[in-house]
Amino acid sequence: MKKGVIAGIGCLGLSLIGIVILAFIIGGMTYRFNNTAVNYEEDAKTTWSNVESSYQRRNDLIGNLVKTVQGAADFEKETLEGVIKARAEATKTTINASDLTPENMAKFQQAQSGLTGALSKLMVVVERYPELKANQNFLELQSQLEGTENRINVARDRFNEAVNIFNKHIKIFPNKLFAGFLGFEEMSRYQANPGSEKAPDVDFDFSKKEK
Repeated sequence: MKKGVIAGIGCLGLSLIGIVILAFIIGGMTYRFNNTAVNYEEDAKTTWSNVESSYQRRNDLIGNLVKTVQGAADFEKETLEGVIKARAEATKTTINASDLTPENMAKFQQAQSGLTGALSKLMVVVERYPELKANQNFLELQSQLEGTENRINVARDRFNEAVNIFNKHIKIFPNKLFAGFLGFEEMSRYQANPGSEKAPDVDFDFSKKEK
């Protein structure tokens, strides 16, 4: 009888030790997953801030460009107003890095695409104004805009890369189990609207003779 009791106690003790060891292992895995996920998520949020910063630089440059163009005699009022309106919409449309939902991303993309289209129309019209082509301030702004468009593309690519790293981390097994328990959700990638992957053509060939 005593031997049976002792054996039972021994088995119970081993079971408790096994549970403690298992809990320790799971706790360690959860700890490591959480810390890595937080790091990846914060990296992605930082890269999104860089995307918005690049777009804000473009908005600022376009504002200066508008002021320069406004000085041209008889410049098409409708085209200029279209840029001003689109710029105002793009400037006010921002996303908190903690709220990168597909819906918010779509609104942001739509606003930026609207400004891209308006800017493209403006650049086409500018071709008819020789005084603007000779304006050094305009030429400098044009050059800066071209560089900024490249920076935007780089920033968007880096954001998508950071999001990809985070998403893969929380979706692979067994990380997926921890992600659900700890509340980590898949982040949205930046997906350009159709046609918006091509930056506005702000590179003029001013050496051409006027017809």
